[in-house]
Amino acid sequence: MNISKRIVLTTEEQSTIDRWSHGKSIPLRLVQRAQIIQLAAQSFYNHDIAEQLNISRPTVQLWRERFLSLRLIGLEKDAPRPGRFPKILHKKVTAIVNATLHTTPPDATHWSVRSMAKFQNVSRMTVQRIWKQYNLKPHLIKKFKLSHDKQFLEKLYDIVGLYLNPPDKAIVLSVDEKSQIQALERTQPLLPLRCGIPARQTHDYYRHGTTTLFAALNMLDGTVIGDCMPRHRHQEFIRFLQIIDVKTPTDLDLYLIVDNYGTHKHPQVVRWLKRHPRFHLHFTPTSSSWVNMVERWFAEISRKRIRRGSFKNVKELIMVIKKYIDSHNQNPKVFVWTASFESIMRKISNVKIC
Repeated sequence: MNISKRIVLTTEEQSTIDRWSHGKSIPLRLVQRAQIIQLAAQSFYNHDIAEQLNISRPTVQLWRERFLSLRLIGLEKDAPRPGRFPKILHKKVTAIVNATLHTTPPDATHWSVRSMAKFQNVSRMTVQRIWKQYNLKPHLIKKFKLSHDKQFLEKLYDIVGLYLNPPDKAIVLSVDEKSQIQALERTQPLLPLRCGIPARQTHDYYRHGTTTLFAALNMLDGTVIGDCMPRHRHQEFIRFLQIIDVKTPTDLDLYLIVDNYGTHKHPQVVRWLKRHPRFHLHFTPTSSSWVNMVERWFAEISRKRIRRGSFKNVKELIMVIKKYIDSHNQNPKVFVWTASFESIMRKISNVKIC
């Protein structure tokens, strides 16, 4: 008959085992394990311990060996279990991941769960689990645009400097045009919001022409100088500069942040600026409209007033835009630029093109 190795307890272990075996607030499984070791230390055989505690003999043998190997710590933690063996081999998992990352199906631009499952001869749930494990989402795509402006660093540093450290006795204005705003009239009236049902509008509409919104966002107080014009040529841009000239204090210099649209650099615009030396144009890098803060305000007016509107003519559209500007200026919201030049460059450097 196999004789188990004798268990000898230290004074500290004996005290802990006694406390665990009679503890009322101790988990039952730990009480049982302590009782096994307590009886084993008294030289009881495994089958006698099993019979006395009404458990199986292999259970007694397991916890005797665990205690001999790990002592008290071995009793506090459950014994490791082997678990279910994976049905999908690591080689197959690697093949699915590599195929997702580096190949495309012959009839599509990206893999779906079902097409990958058919290609790899596995179930779609298997593909789903593997994609979730490796955080693969072939159905998603995000857009990006990197500027190739040779003076990108200089222009970005200049614009961010105007936002974070504006010059004294001057106004910084973020200027741009929102062109081709359409006066769309829905073919049927909007159905209002109801409990459990969102507001509804028809997908078709009548076109009644367009207008261009010229806007200058004051970076100090959030007010907006705006005007609607039928086109956005250099003539209209000069007219808007004249409006800015009239609506701002004449004793302050004006620093205008504009994009690289051709009308902003037209010879007539350059000549006008020479005659008005308090105007200073600062150009954003190409393909970097996100640098111009007035774009954020354009997003607000589009979301709140234009996108879901229905306009019978351009005149009504212009009236709505002007009312929004007046309302905004009564309680202006300051758009605060928080990103430093260094943080922007770190983000750009982290963009990886595969």
